[in-house]
Amino acid sequence: MTGRVFLLAEDNRADVLLTQRAFRALGFPHVLQIVDHGEAAIDYLAGQGAYDDRDRHPFPALLLLDLKMPRKTGFEVMEWLQQQQLSIQVPIVVLSTSNNQIEIDRAYGLGATSYLLKPLTSSMLANILQTTGLL
Repeated sequence: MTGRVFLLAEDNRADVLLTQRAFRALGFPHVLQIVDHGEAAIDYLAGQGAYDDRDRHPFPALLLLDLKMPRKTGFEVMEWLQQQQLSIQVPIVVLSTSNNQIEIDRAYGLGATSYLLKPLTSSMLANILQTTGLL
């Protein structure tokens, strides 16, 4: 793999396509790994199950996380991350359609680096990558 690895946990295909477009518009080498539910996000981050090969599924430099996914929500993924003793911390960017202040506060309380309203644009992505030192 060449370029930084980013994990997108998103169940909405249209939002996946818009996020892929935002990454392509930036034009820098990257790999966007995509999972479509919270359990798969946890498996990927833990390097277990279908994601146990870290050569094929490296730990991501950034997690882009939808809050409302099947099986486990984005909140549950963040709660799981908080419980882990990971030697590497991953910045978490929450992508949501909700501007509910309670959800925003909860996301930040669970370790979100940023909370963005969908859809993700290339300028929003560039700003996040610069803020986190990934660009």
